[in-house]
Amino acid sequence: MDIEKLKAMAIGEVDAHREELIELSLRIHHNPELGFKEVKASGWLTEYLERNGFKVEKGICQLATAFRGSYGSGKPTIALLAEYDALPKLGHACGHNIIATAAVGAAVALRGAIDEAGGRVIVIGTPAEELYGGKVVMAERGAFEDIDAAMIVHPSVADMASIQALACIGLEVEFTGKAAHAAAFPQEGVNALEAMIQAFSGINSLRQHIRERARIHGIITQGGEAPNIVPAYSAGSFLVRAEDEAYLDELKEKVLNCFKAASLATGARLEYKWTAYYAPLKTSFALAEVFTRNMEALGRNLGTTLERALGSSDVGNVSALVPTIHPMVAIAPPEAVPHSPEFAAAAASAEGSRGLLDGAKALAMTVVDLIAQPGIMDRIKEEFFRPK
Repeated sequence: MDIEKLKAMAIGEVDAHREELIELSLRIHHNPELGFKEVKASGWLTEYLERNGFKVEKGICQLATAFRGSYGSGKPTIALLAEYDALPKLGHACGHNIIATAAVGAAVALRGAIDEAGGRVIVIGTPAEELYGGKVVMAERGAFEDIDAAMIVHPSVADMASIQALACIGLEVEFTGKAAHAAAFPQEGVNALEAMIQAFSGINSLRQHIRERARIHGIITQGGEAPNIVPAYSAGSFLVRAEDEAYLDELKEKVLNCFKAASLATGARLEYKWTAYYAPLKTSFALAEVFTRNMEALGRNLGTTLERALGSSDVGNVSALVPTIHPMVAIAPPEAVPHSPEFAAAAASAEGSRGLLDGAKALAMTVVDLIAQPGIMDRIKEEFFRPK
């Protein structure tokens, strides 16, 4: 079997769909939708897959904007992960329009190679990565049970074969106090906002004594109605991150104690709940090596990994189940960091479109390696299941 011929076929297909892919990416970019509300984006992506011969299931895992599009049959079954949610007020400042379009572009480009070599490619549409962890829910509901390997390519400020991603868990907190006139009868009030501020102060003190790569951050979402009323209610949203699950469990208790102490100090009643848990990313380095060779064949030089943690992703929950990679493709200079207006602009730029097309080609070339060279998939599985 001529591997290079199959790769050239896939590259040619991406180029043949170039204008359509760029238009799709820009359409998603110009119509940003928040997590679990990506009705337009999921509709456009599934329509593109259906029009190009994919069998599409919509609303999988009881999530209205999740989907699964498949082509081919048998093994191996390779999943390309699509993200398409935006950030509040910033829009596609993480470039999910590029992630989604690269996934569907690569999948459609693989039709000829799959017809000749066998195997199956699946695009799994995963909503709400930014705020709610859609893949967390989907992993729990069996979305990845029949997958042999999973890949996603993410826009960034540098080309990288792999990244480190922190374990992360959300914490929603509420303090309930008692309203009173802040000037005439302050002694009658119980200040819920003061409890939240006290908790922030405790967390700031805690930050001095946690591991270097751990992170704690949050916002106050409600803090009172008027300055002359003792706030009877406050609410906040926080994220706690660590390099591994064991230290995250330890840090969770320390963070929660900051809120319990504030409740005790002020008399405000505390209510809290832990939200979606993002597992740390477990990179398949055997798979990353294959992707690296293909990306470098396109003229991009990738480092093996980023030597510091970069946020968190629900892709980590997928990586706990199947061999997974999360490489980065550069679309912007280093100063245009993700989650900024500058990066949002880059995701709709000419460089963003170049990253989209290179990402789609590298994904497709890597799938060709996996379906046409069984020994590669064997090495990837051996690494994944090797006892630690």
